[in-house]
Amino acid sequence: MHLDGTQFSEFTDGLDFPMYVVTVARGVEAADRSGCLVGFGSQVSLDPPLFLVCLSKKNHTHSLAVEAEVLAVHLLAEDERELAELFGGETRDEGVDKFERCAWRSGPGGVPVLDECPRVLVGRVGQRLELGDHTGFVLEPLSLVVRDGQPGLTFHDVEDIDPGHPG
Repeated sequence: MHLDGTQFSEFTDGLDFPMYVVTVARGVEAADRSGCLVGFGSQVSLDPPLFLVCLSKKNHTHSLAVEAEVLAVHLLAEDERELAELFGGETRDEGVDKFERCAWRSGPGGVPVLDECPRVLVGRVGQRLELGDHTGFVLEPLSLVVRDGQPGLTFHDVEDIDPGHPG
C-alpha cells in the first residue's frame, strides 16, 4: 500500500529545511539560462563529496538541467526573501529574465553564479535520478563560494510564495 501526498505530509509537516536557488545555462555561450527556488537538496556522500538537488519537472529550469553538465546551487541568506520570490514566483516560461533583476557572474561551464548568496556550490552533474514529479541531480563539486556560515532561508520563510511554474 502506498500513501498519498496528504498522508505523507503528516510526516513532513513541520520540517523546516534550507531553500536553494539552482541555476543552469545551456551551452558555453550561456545565452539560454534559467534558475528556480528549490527545497529538496542534501549532501549525500562525504567521500567522494556529493550533493543531491531535486528539480520539479514542471519547472523551466528542469528543461535545461536535464541536458546540462553543470548546475549551481545557492544557499539563500535569511534576508534574501526578494531573491527567493524572484526565483520562486517568476518563470522564464512567461518571458521573465530573472537575471536582469539580480547581480550575477558567469561561473564554470557558463552557469550563472548569484553574487549575494552566502554559499554557492557549482557541480558537475554525475547522475540524474527519476524521483516521481522531480528529477534528482547528483552533483560532484567543481567550485565553492563560502562567504558566511550562518543558517539560511528556510521553507517556512517562503512557503507563502506562489510557484511561478504551472500547477
